[in-house]
Amino acid sequence: MDLEKLLAGPLGRINTRVAGWAYRGLRRLPPVRRRIEAEYETLVSGLEGAVKPYRGVFPAYQRLPATGLDRAELLTELGDLARRERVAWQQGFASGAVYEGNDDYITFLSRVVELHSQANPLHADIWPSATKFEAEIVAMTAAMLGGDQATTPVCGTVTSGGTESILLAMKTYRDKARAERGITKPEMVVPVTAHVAFDKAAHYFGIKPVKIPIDAAYRANVVAAGEAITRNTVVVVGSAPSFPHGIIDPIGELSALALQHGIGFHTDACLGGFVLPWAERLGYPIPPFDFRLPGVSSMSADTHKYGYAAKGTSVVLYRTKELRRYQYFTATDWPGGLYFSPTLAGSRPGALSAACWAAMLSHGESGYQKATAHILETAAAIRDGISDIPELE
Repeated sequence: MDLEKLLAGPLGRINTRVAGWAYRGLRRLPPVRRRIEAEYETLVSGLEGAVKPYRGVFPAYQRLPATGLDRAELLTELGDLARRERVAWQQGFASGAVYEGNDDYITFLSRVVELHSQANPLHADIWPSATKFEAEIVAMTAAMLGGDQATTPVCGTVTSGGTESILLAMKTYRDKARAERGITKPEMVVPVTAHVAFDKAAHYFGIKPVKIPIDAAYRANVVAAGEAITRNTVVVVGSAPSFPHGIIDPIGELSALALQHGIGFHTDACLGGFVLPWAERLGYPIPPFDFRLPGVSSMSADTHKYGYAAKGTSVVLYRTKELRRYQYFTATDWPGGLYFSPTLAGSRPGALSAACWAAMLSHGESGYQKATAHILETAAAIRDGISDIPELE
């Protein structure tokens, strides 16, 4: 049985639900099941070498050693591992993993982490510097993203990454809708090109993702978004830009649509948050995507991408403190005392917040603008080079 021909032929001409039902049935047939298992084994064996290259090269520890190992020897092994793994990204064979490879800069961030390795923002009474760092990270990011032109003070929190920023924003809209509108079956209108973290949020928080298509220019379809909004819609989402194609959705139209319906709008600028503001200053035609638009009620922007901070920080922003409070968790009746946590984690590495703060201040506006100019010039050179290859369409 040729499974590919079957899926491309008869199953390809029926609707998705029926095709899914038929596919699940076909998987139970012995010939199909054997084919799938064989393909799976081939895939797994091929991945083993890539994801576990150190098997047999370095010792593997399954249990704690009876006595602690020599620290100098551990540092030697760690250094060997680090050197091996630098090769791929230093030679330019990594996409979206490392955003700043300058050795002096990495040493600078490492020094900051060393100085604040014990800091924990959960205990602000012991490490008030962590509170200072995070408040200023949020303030600087908000000002960069139109917060200084908003009618209310834009606020937010530092998170562990773009996924957590998105998770927290979606949880916030769910909880707000439940408290203020009595919505128990929340929905979010999301372009098919939105980051998969929105699907993760839907899975975690019981929100139905209503996917809308993109147009010929790979931008979210505004008409489809309007048709997808129901009485259960708690938020509409747009990307600036989207991860699959690097295209900015029509944030102005989408956010106006959300405002018209009295619901929230989230701009996911995890990828572009630290590029687009500076591209606009450089004269590139960047459409409005931030808090300058009255319909934008929240944003996500990754400091550990083009903010050049150490991995493990992002920022989620809200137009008002009233909206942000739905993100928080508090417990007042716990026998251990009052517990308050603004993000998903309790204890967090304050060293990463310190490194993020230091990264932003060491770059400044001029540093980010210079980096953005280099990025866009490089992108243009790549685009021109591709257009000169006649075999590519």
